[in-house]
Amino acid sequence: MKKNQQMAIALLFHLVFITSAFAQTKLKLRKQEFELHHVTGSIIKFQGENVLKIERDLQSLPFDLNRLEATVDEKHYAKLVGLDDFENGTIEVKMYSQIQDPSPFAGAAGFIGLYYRIAENDAAFESIYLRPKVGRASNQMLRNHAVQYFSYPHAKFETLRKNYPPGSYEGSAPVALKEWITMRIEVNGETAEMFINNMKYSSFIVDKMLGNVKKGSVGLYVDIATIGYFKDLKVIKRPYKAPVSKEEKQNGI
Repeated sequence: MKKNQQMAIALLFHLVFITSAFAQTKLKLRKQEFELHHVTGSIIKFQGENVLKIERDLQSLPFDLNRLEATVDEKHYAKLVGLDDFENGTIEVKMYSQIQDPSPFAGAAGFIGLYYRIAENDAAFESIYLRPKVGRASNQMLRNHAVQYFSYPHAKFETLRKNYPPGSYEGSAPVALKEWITMRIEVNGETAEMFINNMKYSSFIVDKMLGNVKKGSVGLYVDIATIGYFKDLKVIKRPYKAPVSKEEKQNGI
C-alpha cells in the first residue's frame, strides 16, 4: 500500500509539472493573451512598461548554420490568442530588438517582425520582418536587406533571393537595434504595405504575396540570436478594397 501511495504521489507531481509547463506556454499582456510557439517568453518590466519578451527556443527548434533555408523563418513566434480570421486590414506593433550576448550566430541582425494569415497548425503563413542592425548601415547594399517578406513554407528568404529579381521581396527602412520601432502593415488582397514609425509614406511594398492561405492568425516573430520586446499590438480587420492606381507612367526607369 505504501508503495502504491508513493507511486500515486509521484504521478501527481508529474501531472502538476506537465500542467504547469503547459500553462507557461501562454502569457497575458494587459487584455491580450499570447501562445508561445518555439519561443521562450515572459512578461517583464522594460523601460518602465510591461512588455512581452521573447527569444527563439533552440531546444525545441534547433538552428543549423549549414542549413539556413531549412532552419530559419520557421514556426518561432508568439501567437495572439482569439483571432484566427485576419485577412485584410491593419496590424501595428511597437517592438525593440537586441542581439544576444554571446550570440549563437555571427550573422545576427536583430531579426524581428510579424507573422499574419497564420494557418491552423502553423502549416503556412505570411511574414514581414526587419533586420535592424543594417537599417542605417553606411553601405547601401546592406541597407537593402533591412526589410524581408517571406511566405512559409515554400518561399523563404533564400528561395526569394535565388528565384526573383533583386529587391523584389527585400528593402530598406530607417531602423536600428536597441530602439523602439513602430511597424504597421496594411494588408489588402495580394498586397502588403509596411510603414515605419508613423511615417506618412510606406517604406516597403509587397506587390504580390505568395501564400495560398488567405486568412488566419497574427503573431510576433523573432529569429536566431534575437531578444525581442513587444507592446501595443493592434489588429484591425477590414474588407478587401479594390486598389486605385494613382501612379504616373514612368519611362526609362
